[in-house]
Amino acid sequence: MKTLLLMRHAKSDQTNGDGGESQRPLTPKGERRASEMGLWLQHKEMLPELILSSATQRACRTAELVAEAGGYTGELRSVETLYMAEADEILEVLRPLPDEIERVMIVGHNPGLESLIPLLTHEVEALPHAGVAVLSLKIDHWNDLRRKSRAKLKDLWRAKKITPNAELTQAPE
Repeated sequence: MKTLLLMRHAKSDQTNGDGGESQRPLTPKGERRASEMGLWLQHKEMLPELILSSATQRACRTAELVAEAGGYTGELRSVETLYMAEADEILEVLRPLPDEIERVMIVGHNPGLESLIPLLTHEVEALPHAGVAVLSLKIDHWNDLRRKSRAKLKDLWRAKKITPNAELTQAPE
């Protein structure tokens, strides 16, 4: 079994056109939500072993904030092909991963992330900014991941609903 965490980048500044579409920064609220999700992943003991991020500024910054807040110490890899990737392209990025890695997080964009959920789980769910879908894949090898692979949607965390509180600012028991 493998675990795939799908995270949509946090809210970005729609008005900032300095570097073009791919260079939009996160809003202050987006930065807070990404950090909160990092704390949440740590609290739920769901930090990944590898984070793969779209190369856009908003996705990379989301991944950095999640990693920092969650105490993640593994590799954070920027992947050009994840920018606006469709479901099949996301699967292509995952297939070459080494089998020793059990839990991977993709930080990317809709509609690709949102379309991957029903493809693998047969459940339709919205993936909002800074939201994380947790999929349990019924595979032993990443190379076996295909459109017909089956997964169970274990959780769907929406950043808006996990605002920080005392429970999240302390280490899990």
